[in-house]
Amino acid sequence: MSGLSRLALGTLAKMRSEAAAPVAYAMPVGDLDVAMNPLLGQRVALRFEGTILCVACGRRTNKSFNQGYCYPCFKNLAACDTCIMSPERCHFREGTCREPEWGLKHCMTDHVVYLANGTGLKVGITRAGQVPTRWIDQGAVQALPLARTATRQQAGLLESAMKAHVSDRTQWQTLLKGNPEPMDLAAARSDLLARCAAEIARLQSEFGIQAIVPAEDAEMWSFDYPVLEFPAKVRSLALEKLGEVEGELLGIKGQYLILSSGVINIRKYTGHEVELLAAV
Repeated sequence: MSGLSRLALGTLAKMRSEAAAPVAYAMPVGDLDVAMNPLLGQRVALRFEGTILCVACGRRTNKSFNQGYCYPCFKNLAACDTCIMSPERCHFREGTCREPEWGLKHCMTDHVVYLANGTGLKVGITRAGQVPTRWIDQGAVQALPLARTATRQQAGLLESAMKAHVSDRTQWQTLLKGNPEPMDLAAARSDLLARCAAEIARLQSEFGIQAIVPAEDAEMWSFDYPVLEFPAKVRSLALEKLGEVEGELLGIKGQYLILSSGVINIRKYTGHEVELLAAV
């Protein structure tokens, strides 16, 4: 890595983003937030220092679970419970939440069910306060709210009904090969709301008419990502295995750095001690 200068040294976290044109990225490393867009076209490197710190308790761990947790935290924290990946299985109302105060803040609050176009049409959910960050993290070029719900579980139940008609997956390799064709998300929303009208009515009957409110007038969001060149073939770079990754920074999309040597998912290495270098 000769000719490169240190920009930051410390614990890595997922990139912060701002819905500018194009999306503006900053990489948190230790106490610094390094602006990444100005590094496009330059040689950059990430060096793994050999230490992983749990993002919850701070203890050193040999292996990271669920993007940054040590094993005890992974097993005990509400943020790592199975209902986070399957929100329709939320058990807060049964009084068995691992951390009720955390559940009140993160799950018993307004959520948005949405349509997005990242690698084709998909349905998803996010906390209302995570709009539009969630969509940018997924690399969506378009996103449109479908409905607002009063809790995460309600959003998960509605999403489950909609998954019978629309995928809930993003194909990460396809995501990094280019941008999808624009879609008429408003038409897709109208169609999906009509298809799921009976399930929406059932949920409103169970939870209250104000608990699930279709967002028929919500406006679409569009995102442009800072990419100079998409790779013809996507090669994933494993930072722990390689020790360091280096290459010309060709783009940033979602939580991925697109380098001339391959791509790396920054979020995967949350809690890792790294050195960030660049030819500046």
